[in-house]
This record gives sequence, C-alpha cells and structure tokens, in this order.
Amino acid sequence: MKKTGLLTMLCILVLSVVSFAETAVNPTKFPKEIKNITAVTEVFGTGQKLTGVIIEYNTAVKNDKLTKETFEVTDRTITNVYANNKAEKTKSGKNGRFVIIELNPSDEKAQLFIKANNIQVKQAKDISTVNGKIAKAYSETLTNNKIQNLVVDNFKQFEYKDPKTGTTVKYNLYIPKNYNKNKKYPMVMFIHDAGPLSENTETTLLQGNGATVWATPEEQAKHEAFVLAPQYSQKVVDDNGNYTTDLEATVNLIRDYLVKNYSIDTNRLYTTGQSMGGMMSIVMNFKYPDLFAGSYFVACQWDASLTAPMAKNNMWTVVSTGDSKAFPGWNAIVEVLAQNGGIVAKDAWRGDYTAEQFKEGVSKVLAENPKANIKYTTLEKGTLPALQAGNPGSEHMATWKTVYNIEGIRDWLFKQKKNK
Repeated sequence: MKKTGLLTMLCILVLSVVSFAETAVNPTKFPKEIKNITAVTEVFGTGQKLTGVIIEYNTAVKNDKLTKETFEVTDRTITNVYANNKAEKTKSGKNGRFVIIELNPSDEKAQLFIKANNIQVKQAKDISTVNGKIAKAYSETLTNNKIQNLVVDNFKQFEYKDPKTGTTVKYNLYIPKNYNKNKKYPMVMFIHDAGPLSENTETTLLQGNGATVWATPEEQAKHEAFVLAPQYSQKVVDDNGNYTTDLEATVNLIRDYLVKNYSIDTNRLYTTGQSMGGMMSIVMNFKYPDLFAGSYFVACQWDASLTAPMAKNNMWTVVSTGDSKAFPGWNAIVEVLAQNGGIVAKDAWRGDYTAEQFKEGVSKVLAENPKANIKYTTLEKGTLPALQAGNPGSEHMATWKTVYNIEGIRDWLFKQKKNK
C-alpha cells in the first residue's frame, strides 16, 4: 500500500535537497572576503526549519562591531548576529572567521516542508576584521552554497534485509558520539506515523522531533544512547488490526542484528511512536512482551482485547481527549491492563502547558503511585498549540508536535530497565 497524497510528495520534494547536505547547492560567486555561506536547519515538533546562516570569511571578524543591522536575510527576522572561531552557534560571540546569523524559527518562511532550504543574505554594512581591514558592504544578495542539518546529519542511513521474512527495512541510526564497544548503551526506537511514508530514509528525521530529540547534544549529555528511526514506504499497521511483515522485520532488525553488532544493552531497549508508529509499538509490546524495558505511546490505539500480555510492561501514554480514536482506544486498553495486573497512574493535562508545568505534571504522576507501571496522561481538547482550525484530525496530529518536548517523560523512559 503506497502512500500518496500531498504530505508524502512534499516530504520527497524537500528531501531531494536535504540529502545533499554540505555540497554546493548553487554556483553563486562570492565577494573575495567570503569563502562559504551555509544554511542551518533544525528539527522541531512541527518539522524541519531553517534557523540560521553561517558566513565564513577569509579573515577573522571583530565580534563587537556586529549588530543585527549588519545583515539582511530575505523574508526572515534576524534575532542575533555574532562572530565565532567555529562554524557553530554559541552563547557568547568571539572574534573569528565565522559570522553566525540566528533567525526566528516562528517566521512564516522558516518551515522547510514546502520549499527548498536555500537562504538569501546580504551584508548591509561594513565589517571590521581583526587585521584592521574593512569588509565592505555589498548590494548583491547572495545564496548559500552549503547546508548544515543540525542533529539530522549525525544519523547514518542503512538497510536491513531480514532473512526470516525477506523484507528490507530502511533505517536511520544515531551512534553515540564517543561510542565505546566495551560499554553498554541503551537504545531508543522512534517509529513515525503514516504521513511521512517515503522511499527516502531520512524523511522520518524531518517530519517532527520524535527521532531527533533523543540525539541532541543536550539529551545525549544526560542519556548517552543509540537512536533507531526506521523509515517505511507503506502502511505497516492499519485501523482494522492488520500489519505487514515490516513489523516483524523491524523486531528482527533489533534482536538479530543491532544488538549483536553494537554494544547495546538488551535490558534497556525502548520504543516510542506516534499514530501508526505508536500502534506498531503496541503490537510489538503484546507480541514480544519481554523485548522492551519501557515504551512511550503517542496518539495511538489498538484492539484492547489483545493487549493483556503487555499488562506488566512499563509504559507512558499521552493522547488528546479530542482524538476521536486514540482517547477512547486507550481508555479501553488501560481498563484491560488494569484487569490483568497492571498498576495505573493517571492525570489530565493541558496541551499548552509551559515546560515547568509539564515538569510538575510528570512529578505528580510519578508520585501518585511509585509502583505504577502504566502512566496515562490526557491533554484537554482544544489546548494543543499546533491545532488547525477546521481540521478535525488536528487534535491527533498536534499531539506529537508537542509531547516529545516533555523532558520529564524522556527522563522517566531512560530509568526503565527489564527485570533480569
């Protein structure tokens, strides 16, 4: 079942550009003072956005002479400008060959799902260099010749041909930066929804932050881990309880290949997914209840009568009360799990909570019953920030645009371990 439709086509269109990161994307001839211009992208809950520009000069630039008025970026709002001695963002600028231009991610033109990731920039004022020379302002608008996709570029792309099913699974794998084969690492698997179905392996990394949030420098500093993000080109599960061999092949990818070829802790395997991905994670939990140490289910559901085998598993579920399938679906699942020995802790949240309010909400759930292995939290209908007016399915889709940002749930997941 191939997924057609606008969203998938847009994903493929964007990825045709993104896949060639760090290569020349236009033949622009730069002024003699400039060596390279790099467009910088980041992935948010709402998808990939262009959030910065790095201009590499041939001579180090004086940081204290730069202001937001030094440059102009077409159709974008500049929020900060500074120099650095590395081609990366920093909290405090310093003299260096690289000028960092930070852009407002809320700009209408920031989103990359519907356009190529090119940026047009102009040096509107003279720039002082450390050797006393002046890089003159120029009237011409220049286009970037390089692209840097933060976090996304740190994933590697592979294919696994499962000998048991004959099915090939495309997947992205983040390997810890300082990987040591003599050390055991946890692994988080993120499975995308049915919207980003694509032949391009990287699509799942761009549609939202369900995969990339686990691989950010900040998250890896707390929880050094492998991150697995499979990419599917067809629906793997559907609302009628059917699923393809892709599901079994994905399980075999983990059990028969990854844990045997990398130093991965089999007592700390985790799964999470949104919509279709959450449904796949549910099926994996009741078919293979001993596989995962913890699961994070987002905006998904399944036939509750089949879920009893996962009653003792550690899980956290977040759904919107406005989600016409996931909300009643999980109400039924929680009832079955409780009847079969699961211990449940519940709470009702708003989707527009601040980070601090979500932190308090997580603490409340954890304190309700420390023995609870099932955490079930709902988001009040109409409160999610990414809701689209007139779109009845937006309560469903808006859920995952918010909930992977809840730090406390991510921290909880990494604390889960299988009983040996």
